[in-house]
Amino acid sequence: MRIPAEWEKQGFVQLTWPHADTEWYDLPHVLDCYVNVARSITRYEPLLIVTRDIDECRADMAARGFDPSPLPISFVQCPLNDTWARDHGAISVHGDNGEKLVLDFVFNGWGLKFGSDLDNQITRNIFRDGAFAKDVKYVDMRPFVLEGGSIDTDGAGTLIATSECLCSLNRNEYMSRQEIEAHLCKALGLRRILWLDHGGIVGDDTDSHVDILARFCSEDTIAYTTCDDPSDPNYGPLKAMEEQLRTFRTLNGKPYRLIPLPLPDAMYLDDYRLPGSYANFLVVNGAVLMPGAASAKDDIAAAQLQKAFPGRKVEVIDCRALLSGHGGLHCITMNYPEGWR
Repeated sequence: MRIPAEWEKQGFVQLTWPHADTEWYDLPHVLDCYVNVARSITRYEPLLIVTRDIDECRADMAARGFDPSPLPISFVQCPLNDTWARDHGAISVHGDNGEKLVLDFVFNGWGLKFGSDLDNQITRNIFRDGAFAKDVKYVDMRPFVLEGGSIDTDGAGTLIATSECLCSLNRNEYMSRQEIEAHLCKALGLRRILWLDHGGIVGDDTDSHVDILARFCSEDTIAYTTCDDPSDPNYGPLKAMEEQLRTFRTLNGKPYRLIPLPLPDAMYLDDYRLPGSYANFLVVNGAVLMPGAASAKDDIAAAQLQKAFPGRKVEVIDCRALLSGHGGLHCITMNYPEGWR
């Protein structure tokens, strides 16, 4: 078993399309962002769009001057609660004998915070509807709860995750951290988990998903969110996380190359601070798509990611609208390896 790294060759990316009954604060601007994300992804690889109504989705695109017909975009229709594909999407794994596997873990609305009865069935439903290649095998991982945004891997047996999320109440609280680690190591073909015991961003309601905090960029490189303003409430937790990252070692016993990403300027919805993060980037074939915040810090973060991914183009997409749902670019997407479709 082996879970691949995100920078390995991909077959397609999944988007789950918003609609009027999803919990988006400003749906028109969110749809603008989804169209821009779809346009960017299809410059590099195919796109699968999961939607409750294909005609409605096409109408959303047409209203924004986007024609999917000449592009490598396919659609599958499915009931859904919300649109966070990273967390309700399948986890792709290479089997011991070369099998192509999609692992369907339980998605329970980030620890029973939000409705998820339909989203928890999306992977199974789209698999039955032919969303994957015929030689891809579906594996039901129930009752274990896992969201894709809560883990990140180097593809070589190391996974990074936060203890706050994976060990939180209303996920797998019946298991100890050691039991959770053993279960994931077996399911994903891991050699170890690097547990972050510190770190968090104000406004995040996922219990500290790692994909807004620290991400592998290669087997020896981690990009991470940092804060240099002592008056910012994020300062202490992120500094503690940085210190812990400095103690981590590669499987060869060497310190990781650490690339700091600035925390975006504070953004608010009414009086609620939104959890912006440049670490919520998406790696696609030949590029890195980074969520932008229309700030001078966008250029700083993009330059840092260019150091982490020297062979790829770093493309910035304005994703401020997604923060109204407390998420970002990586959160709304799920990538699948080459050959999975």
